[in-house]
Amino acid sequence: MSVTEKINERVQQLPERTQAEVLDFVEHLLAKAERQQARREEQEWSRKSLSLAMRGMEDENGPEYTAEDLEERFSKA
Repeated sequence: MSVTEKINERVQQLPERTQAEVLDFVEHLLAKAERQQARREEQEWSRKSLSLAMRGMEDENGPEYTAEDLEERFSKA
């Protein structure tokens, strides 16, 4: 007998009010699983997006900064 069949058999033995509680709990578990899946998909999308955005940057010749570039300059207004 499968787990699903065992659950169905046991739930049918419960009073209808308790069956409604079981249904609420199952719906809660399904919603929780959906939220977790959505989070995993969002994290994966973020990793891929960042990876694509940064792709090829390691090959770029960036600007070379000097100590003079670090100096703060304020204009007199």
